[in-house]
Amino acid sequence: MKNAIERFAALSQETRLKAFRLLVQHEPDGLPAGEIARQLSVPHNTLSAHLSVLSQAGLVISQRQSRSIIYRADLSHMRETIEFLARDCCGGHAEVCESLLPALDDSSPLPNNQ
Repeated sequence: MKNAIERFAALSQETRLKAFRLLVQHEPDGLPAGEIARQLSVPHNTLSAHLSVLSQAGLVISQRQSRSIIYRADLSHMRETIEFLARDCCGGHAEVCESLLPALDDSSPLPNNQ
């Protein structure tokens, strides 16, 4: 439960949510921090703080490549969080959450305001 709370808290800020969504869109290659800042129109130092929060929550991972740091979404931790919610909130009654599963498998993108 603690991990789920930390992950949702990290995503509850608009810039961090946008950064996470951008990284998901660029899986599996990821993006350098400078490119994330450019695409989101966020100052580098501000973005660094946001990426740090996402990293501490287990939502992004970073790897140094030459002079750049490449950030990637940690989809395994997001999947773990979604599975936790589905199991926990359904209280052992899979039929309650059954209608959610097709939506999770749908590969169509969400509208920008969601």
